[in-house]
Amino acid sequence: MALNLVKLCVGCSAIEELAAWIDFRLDERRRAGLSAEQFHTTRMVPKRVEELLDGGSLYWVIKGNVQCRQQLTDIRTFTDDEGISRCHLVLDPRIIPTEWQPRRAFQGWRYLTSEDAPFDEGHGKIGRAKLPPELRNELAALGLL
Repeated sequence: MALNLVKLCVGCSAIEELAAWIDFRLDERRRAGLSAEQFHTTRMVPKRVEELLDGGSLYWVIKGNVQCRQQLTDIRTFTDDEGISRCHLVLDPRIIPTEWQPRRAFQGWRYLTSEDAPFDEGHGKIGRAKLPPELRNELAALGLL
């Protein structure tokens, strides 16, 4: 069974902001003549790479809730210009909204088993994704979602 990661999406207050950021970065890479792949850089390298790449995803925590995920396609280690070992979590740029799941703030990333991961949005329900983003965020701020 696939293993997943969960990470805070710092600086984003909605899935739409994350999508806009991804589009911006992909366009930036294309203009620079680089491959149009999306990745997230972390300092810590996961030790369970094989399990993560066996269908795992990176689940994003936005405003205190897991709200979406992106499929992990590769995990690449490298050493930066300062000699610090780092890791690129290479992601499918497609964002998959999930049922919201509350999460307290934490640093770095955490493993997330498939059993503990939230279902994709609409899994047997109409879900929050059908609400306009502004209304969804306002209801969440009021603690109603």
